[in-house]
Amino acid sequence: MSAKTLLLGTRKGLVVYRKKKSGWRFDRDHFLGIPVSIAASDPRSGTWWAMQDNGHWGVKLQRSQNEGKTWIEVTAPKYPEGEEVKAGAPATLKYIWAFSTGGADQDGRIYIGTDPGGLFVSDDNGDTFELNRGLWDVPERKEQWFGGGRGDPGIHSIIVDPEDDRHIYVGISCAGVYETKDGGKSWQHRNKGLSSYFMPNPTADVGHDPHRVVMCPGDPAKMWQQNHVSIYRTVNGGASWKDVSQKKGPAKFGFAVAVDEDDGNTAWVIPGIKDEYRVAVDHALCVCRTEDGGKTWKKLTKGLPQQASYDLVYRHALDIDGDTLAFGTTTGNLYMSDNRGNKWQCLNNNLPMVYSCEFV
Repeated sequence: MSAKTLLLGTRKGLVVYRKKKSGWRFDRDHFLGIPVSIAASDPRSGTWWAMQDNGHWGVKLQRSQNEGKTWIEVTAPKYPEGEEVKAGAPATLKYIWAFSTGGADQDGRIYIGTDPGGLFVSDDNGDTFELNRGLWDVPERKEQWFGGGRGDPGIHSIIVDPEDDRHIYVGISCAGVYETKDGGKSWQHRNKGLSSYFMPNPTADVGHDPHRVVMCPGDPAKMWQQNHVSIYRTVNGGASWKDVSQKKGPAKFGFAVAVDEDDGNTAWVIPGIKDEYRVAVDHALCVCRTEDGGKTWKKLTKGLPQQASYDLVYRHALDIDGDTLAFGTTTGNLYMSDNRGNKWQCLNNNLPMVYSCEFV
């Protein structure tokens, strides 16, 4: 069944769109004026989640079990007393940067990824959280993980294998991709093939900056990452990665990446100019799609502004549901395509900065 709801985490709250007979329409907002870093849903229970970044008042976590009619604040994860990011730097929750649910047979299991680099697990639908010690205690964390766009390392991608819920990946800026096959008891870095010019050793085992990591649900061995330096793809579950970005085209730097739900060779990225600029390439917003595993890329622009565009799409602000894609931008524009990106429709030009986009 195709999605009927779209959740947007924005700089000014959670914004909800609904699919009507006449098309997608704005429904309502929640938490007006409060930044929502991630808006997400649990497909097993229908629970909605809003991760709030309240600035001076800290991180808050909101849960709704009736599609936003009422919300309950649950206690946000806390680092155990005495934990440190680096020697002498106490570990304190600064930001919730990732959310994922457990497997179909793990009722109540949810995962939250945070700045400063901790993975928290709940088995009671968020009533309580526990820091995953296996990842937090990897020996290289304090010395080889470091901050990218944020001051401390942060987990922004959590991927649970649909065929084995003990098999999980996380993406960390800056550390790279880590994998567990035993439900989080032990973790191994999976960064072979990555090369990062900003490190003293560009091909080091740890220290890379994946911006977003996604898995093809229908073919879990095939995964994609939009990295700070390139677009990478693996066909062997992260055992090795291959650079599949364009050398002379726009498909290289960006934050968001989406993969087809059944075809691991088909993916979409939304390019930008990196580092100090971070705007659309040539001030022309485009989406790039590959259908052959990154050998070739097609630039998709129909319905997108081709002049004076300052849009950038953050790592969680692109989602896919069947043949339908949607993305929101830093300049408050919301676009949707119902034909795999061949043509885009603008649903709104006046939203707050969009942090996340998820079909329900």
